[in-house]
Amino acid sequence: MAKEPMLKFVSVERDMPEKRPPNLRANDFQEIYAEYAEAKAEEQSSRCSQCGVPYCQSHCPLHNNIPDWLRLTAQGRLQEAYEVSQATNTFPEICGRICPQDRLCEGNCVIEQSGHGTVTIGSVEKYITDTAWENGWVKPAVPSMERKESVGIIGAGPGGLAAADRLRRQGVQVTVYDRYDRAGGLLTYGIPGFKLEKDVVMKRIDQLEQSGVTFKQNCNVGEDISFADLQKAHDAILIATGVYKSRDLSGPGAGAKGIVRAIDFLTASNRKSFGDAVPEFDSGELNAEGKRVVVIGGGDTAMDCVRTAIRQGATSVKCLYRRDRANMPGSQREVANAEEEGVEFVWLTAPKGYTGDAVEGVMVSKMRLGAPDATGRQAPEIIDGADYVEDADLVIKALGFEPEDIPTLWDVPELAVTRWGTVKADFQTHETSLPGVYACGDIQRGASLVVWAIRDGREAADAMLTQFNAASAVAAE
Repeated sequence: MAKEPMLKFVSVERDMPEKRPPNLRANDFQEIYAEYAEAKAEEQSSRCSQCGVPYCQSHCPLHNNIPDWLRLTAQGRLQEAYEVSQATNTFPEICGRICPQDRLCEGNCVIEQSGHGTVTIGSVEKYITDTAWENGWVKPAVPSMERKESVGIIGAGPGGLAAADRLRRQGVQVTVYDRYDRAGGLLTYGIPGFKLEKDVVMKRIDQLEQSGVTFKQNCNVGEDISFADLQKAHDAILIATGVYKSRDLSGPGAGAKGIVRAIDFLTASNRKSFGDAVPEFDSGELNAEGKRVVVIGGGDTAMDCVRTAIRQGATSVKCLYRRDRANMPGSQREVANAEEEGVEFVWLTAPKGYTGDAVEGVMVSKMRLGAPDATGRQAPEIIDGADYVEDADLVIKALGFEPEDIPTLWDVPELAVTRWGTVKADFQTHETSLPGVYACGDIQRGASLVVWAIRDGREAADAMLTQFNAASAVAAE
């Protein structure tokens, strides 16, 4: 018998897990939200309206069966809820923590549209999977039989790892090549611990190793091993490198000391959390302690930077963004968290130059929003005569990422790329212009969300399996 009926959204208020006070959480890198208790998770899940057309599911890139695992959670059937969640999502405990639910599933919840407050989907997803880990329900993939096919995956970020998991469950031999000393990509070195504690990522990587995935770390394709050699060693290749080339700043003084890339700043901070030696942090180059910090950008990477700078002990942290709050690309939830922690957002501002050989200030132009651009967003325009200087000892560039020139770096000119430099690949099979070579995640679609990379990786793995099975069938005739 079910413990909890559904459709309680009229009588039960929306209730997020308790959030640690800003003055406490701003001093460490622990996650800011507490865990639901079992009764609270059941209560919040029971608010789901179980609507006939679940917009939460259709607006999730993975099309997670959200109403089903909410119902199972409300009934106290947590192991079944986890199994339903895991069936469509390789890393539900990660998505529950870092997905912008306010723009995806929760933002399209039917009861939210009717004024009752969305179901807390992300928090319940996190609770289900954390409970599964605690109870030993999460097991390494053990294929029923081994296959002879071998796949080489370049990049150990979410797309590559999702594909590795999917392939290994079918018995495919998988080797992941990655340039860093730990797997995980931006999950490990880009996203701060207060959003995603690193043991959560390391547990999944350890499980993939237990399932038989081989990781070759500190391996830079094009330097330590050639792409041609990878093609000889494997039946298929998946390019899942992500995009790491930072967009740059322009204007007088843009090369001044103290102007740093967001990826360098965040990686240094995350390495310190692992206990690594980080000379650039210890020297103060990538450390915000005691500094007036200005972050330039309005996306989720900028939010990670401003909140990291607060925790490092910056004397002030300001975020400059050329549009207004309503038009920024980052999560509104993250903006609110940053403001609570002491970050000041300076909307409708853009840098035009920098003062000092070692940066002392940012020359700022004030902006207004004009006519819509090609994307439909209002284009920012400079207001003449309204310039001023924002004092700064550390400027962090968080303007987004672009793809590296892979055809040149890997000596594979026949690999087709788009005019943006991303690898050109089919958006269903993910196969590139080279037979047997696939691409997924940001290197195919441009800088995007972790959940899209997971979807792409799973789709690419399925396409490879289809090709392997077809080839086997032909060989058997």
